[in-house]
Amino acid sequence: MTSSEIDYGGMMHRAMQGLIANVLRSIATDGLPGEHHFFITFDTRDEGVEMADWLRERYPEEMTIVIQHWFDNLTVDDDGFSITLNFGNSPEPMRIPFDALRTFVDPSVEFGLRFESPEDDEADEDEEVDAEFALDVEDEGDDPGDGPDGGGEVVQLDRWRK
Repeated sequence: MTSSEIDYGGMMHRAMQGLIANVLRSIATDGLPGEHHFFITFDTRDEGVEMADWLRERYPEEMTIVIQHWFDNLTVDDDGFSITLNFGNSPEPMRIPFDALRTFVDPSVEFGLRFESPEDDEADEDEEVDAEFALDVEDEGDDPGDGPDGGGEVVQLDRWRK
């Protein structure tokens, strides 16, 4: 890209990260309203991701977390967020940079964002955001609250991907 071009893709990417940051800041302050809950998929290989070794071994490339019934210590800064989630009655702190995010979905209102990585589209060197506002979120009995203590269960989002 030359200095005479506008980096719309990069600007949109940063704007969508800012939107997620604002949503998470609101949740950290006021809690989750109504039926809202989030599926957040991230690249576990990102150098800024901090998570337990056993989780990294189990999810060496990508992981999806659910923020719904039980979460603690949610803090948000300009670069990412930290949260403690429950995995099999074991609270685990995590740090997830916004640059590691791949998807953010709130199925209660059929809202979702997908962040494409450069590997996904080698023809375009800039990362692009594909905002999906009408996801198919039919309940297939995979309620994230069905796991241990109803929180922190890892789920796959493949059924919502195109």
